[in-house]
Amino acid sequence: MTAVTDLGPWVTIAAMALVTYAMRAGGFWIMGRVPLTARVQRMLAALPGSIVAATVLPIVANGGVVTALAVGAGATVMMTARNDFLAVAAGMAVAAVARAAGLE
Repeated sequence: MTAVTDLGPWVTIAAMALVTYAMRAGGFWIMGRVPLTARVQRMLAALPGSIVAATVLPIVANGGVVTALAVGAGATVMMTARNDFLAVAAGMAVAAVARAAGLE
């Protein structure tokens, strides 16, 4: 099995690249044909928050007390300071202190 004769992985990579491009281009194509009514604009405005919630809530639910404290601290700092770096730093600091205090 040499790199020249074994084309299976390369065909798979090329197919995945084509599908990825088609999905992204298809999204632009479809949204170019959707009329941007007030309802669609409200849905698009709410989408980032719902994606964050769908990503973070399962992590918090399965992570335990330290994870909940860290995410809460990060969210609080983000809402007040509006600074991504400070929010991440606050979450990490709270997690480190909570772990050092013996919380799980």
